[in-house]
Formats: sequence, C-alpha cells, structure tokens
Amino acid sequence: MEVSAMAAGNPSNGSLIQNLPKKVVEEETVRVTNELCLKAQATETVENIGQALKQPELSETEESSRDAELLESGPLLDMLRAVASSRVQIRSQQKDEPDFTQKQKLEMLLELYRSKPMIFLERFHKALQQEHLVCFSHLQGDYEVDFYCREISRSSLKKGSRTRLRNRRYAVLQQLIQDGDYFSDEQMRSRDPLLYEHYVGQYLTEEEAGTLSGGAMSGQCCLSDLLMNSFQEQVLQRRLHMQQEQEDACMEEEDEEEEVQPELEDWVPDSEEKALLREELVTQMHQRFLDGRDRDFDYSEVDDNPNFDNLDIVTRDEEESYFDEEEPEEVEDMEEEEDEKKEEVTGKIPVL
Repeated sequence: MEVSAMAAGNPSNGSLIQNLPKKVVEEETVRVTNELCLKAQATETVENIGQALKQPELSETEESSRDAELLESGPLLDMLRAVASSRVQIRSQQKDEPDFTQKQKLEMLLELYRSKPMIFLERFHKALQQEHLVCFSHLQGDYEVDFYCREISRSSLKKGSRTRLRNRRYAVLQQLIQDGDYFSDEQMRSRDPLLYEHYVGQYLTEEEAGTLSGGAMSGQCCLSDLLMNSFQEQVLQRRLHMQQEQEDACMEEEDEEEEVQPELEDWVPDSEEKALLREELVTQMHQRFLDGRDRDFDYSEVDDNPNFDNLDIVTRDEEESYFDEEEPEEVEDMEEEEDEKKEEVTGKIPVL
C-alpha cells in the first residue's frame, strides 16, 4: 500500500493512516525520505553539469597551456612523443579523414595510457625504448607486462648493437680511404669486375686498360710476378664474363619488350663525365663495404673490436650520408647543379 500516495491524493485519507499498523507507517516514511534525498542529489548533479557546459570554451592558447601542464616533461612525455612520431597507427581513420595532428595524437595516447596502460603497452610496444619501461613499473609482476617489457629490452639491445656495428665499420672505412690502396682502381676491379666495367672499364683507352691489366709493372719485375699477374687477369676476365651472362639473363626476363637505344652504344664521356662516373663507383664501393659485402674482408676484426668505438668519426652529417638517414630535401639542396649533372651522365651509360 502506498501511504504517501494516499495522503497526497486526498487529505481525508489521513484518517486511514492512523488506522495502519505503526511498523508499516515507519517503513513507508523511511522509503519516502530516501527517495526525496536521491531526487535532490540528482538535481544537484544535473545543475553542476549544466554549469560546466555553460563555461566558455578555452582558446587555442589556453588549451596548449593546459596540455603543457598536463603533459609534464619526463619519461611519460618522452614515451608519448616517441609513439606519436613513429609509424604505428594511433587510431583507425576513414579514408578521406585528415591525419591526426601531433597534439591530437598526444591527447589520445595519454588518455589510453591512463585508462588502459596494459592495452597501451600491448599496442605500441614496438615503438618503445628501454628508457620508457619506467612508465610501466607499477604493473610489474603481470605476466603480459613482463613479457612485453622483455621484448622492448631485447629490441633496444639489437638496435644499439646495429648502431655500434655501423659506426665501427664507418671508422674503418675512413682509415681505408685515407690509406688509399683499398679503393684503388685495381682493388675495386678485383672485388667487382662488372661494376668497375660498368662505370669505368669500358671507357678506358687501350693504354689505360693495358696498364691496369698489367698491374703497372716495371721492367724490374721477375717472371713469377708476370705469370701471377697474367693468371689474376684471366681470373678477373672469367668472373666478368660470368657476371655479364647473369646480368644479361636477368635483363631478358625483365625487359623483353624494351628496345635498347642504339645511340647510347656510341656515347663516349669526356674527362669530366669520366670523373663523375668514377666518383659514383667509389661511392657504391664504400656502401658495399659498409653493408658487409666484401667477401675477402674479415669483418669480425671490426665488428667485434671495441677499439673502433672511440675513433673520431669525421662529422655526423657525413656519416648519415652513408646510411641514408638524410632527408631527401636536404640531399637535393646540396650542390644541386652537380647532382643534376651526375644524373645526366649516369643516364647515358649503356647497359652491358
């Protein structure tokens, strides 16, 4: 029986309440009182939300200031920036939807990290580094968290090893360039006869070719030296012939319908163009060394030798040029005229 409804519907019903048991009246009174309190609390909550919605929107400057206070400097901010700058997808987007700004990415990442740090770690662990693990120290002990933290540590060690290895090879490369002999015409030709023929060999005069194949021997060379040089030249010619056959076979499969322009076969570079071609050859031979493709070189003496870690590596910009870390725009801005001429000369090289 609804006592409150009876009283509210008709004042005369008050006499009926007096006839009800005392216990029923007390229970109904408590229920109505609680109901009124809940209604009052709900009304207050709605009023507070309404006041919050009526507050003026923050300006762009004020929002930036607020975000700066929210994202305090430290490991957390470093981690969020690392993920935002990586190629990992932050959130799925529609095809025509504009890309998220850096500010939007940071806000989404911070929200996910605070609400679901485990999901954050699972989704973005490939973009994290060893120094970011402190952000998940409060989750240590969880099996999945410990697993991803180990993966991050292992990946960071591999990246550090690759960087250390390339720096050691680069340091040795500078020594070899300074010594001069390793990147001489004779040595480069012996390591890759086809590449040398492609850029330099086919444009040598008969006298230059004879001097190169004869090893620039003087009249004081003994018979054994002559025989050795002759044998080495035969080996190089066989290697060159095999490389040319392999290249021709690949070209027939890939370019069956392409026609070779006959005028390229008669092209003869001048002295300046020859210099550019040789420079391109040397650059490729440098990269070949750094990639570990010189079969006769013992890379273990370099890769496993910490003595090369402390050598002075000329400049950071020069080092980056060998590992393709420079932005394309930066490369194009440097010596633009010379680069254009290199492309023009390289484009004229006939295919062997």
